[in-house]
Amino acid sequence: MTTPRTRPRRAHALRRTLATARRVLTQLRHDPRTLALLLVVPCLLLVLLKYMFDAQPATFDRTGPALLGVFPLLVMFLVTSVAMLRERTTGTLERLLTMPLGKLDLLLGYALAFGAVALLQATLATALTIGPLGLHIAGPTWLVFAVAVADGLLGMALGLLVSAFAATEFQAVQFLPAVLLPQMLLCGLFVPRDAMATALRWASDVLPLSYAVDAMTRLTTTATADSAVARDLAVVAGSALLALALGAATLRRRTA
Repeated sequence: MTTPRTRPRRAHALRRTLATARRVLTQLRHDPRTLALLLVVPCLLLVLLKYMFDAQPATFDRTGPALLGVFPLLVMFLVTSVAMLRERTTGTLERLLTMPLGKLDLLLGYALAFGAVALLQATLATALTIGPLGLHIAGPTWLVFAVAVADGLLGMALGLLVSAFAATEFQAVQFLPAVLLPQMLLCGLFVPRDAMATALRWASDVLPLSYAVDAMTRLTTTATADSAVARDLAVVAGSALLALALGAATLRRRTA
């Protein structure tokens, strides 16, 4: 229940979160290489994939939707894990947390900033894939866009989470194959999940990337949005929120 005493606290928390988001967006705006990595590289990878299978358009139609979600997730994970670690190694995070700024306020500010980038990233990648690259999508385009945004947010949240366990930027990069490569192998991109060994299928059932790929795959074959797509999207979004909550609980002020 909201009381007159809690309203000012929430207003202050919101202002701190928005101030953090503005600061991160300002830093990104002055870092064209990072912006290119976030916005241009996923599009270039999709173009490369298209012309790899130029003589096999059916293969691109099968793998393109899944990779439309995977590529942004990979890039967002890499950038956010390194960015948050840099805040700790430079002492910025320690100075920020001496102010009335909670860990959750900080991570929500990052989530808002990179969420805006994920929105733009998904817009560019989806428009390119469905437009010039000619990917056939049977389902609603807006749902493809929504899943792509959710995938980017998941990569951002996982990146913020693992940054708490790294002491250097090199260690942060090492988490990429440790955290995301098993998910890529088990998500059904290479082998249908139903054809995997039972233990691997069970493992894939608890990995969020499996649901992202399932949602994209369903949208290529189903003309209408069904409850399965909504469930997959909810799992991806819920996993991102859980990763943010765990990140707030494990975030350290500085590296050891």
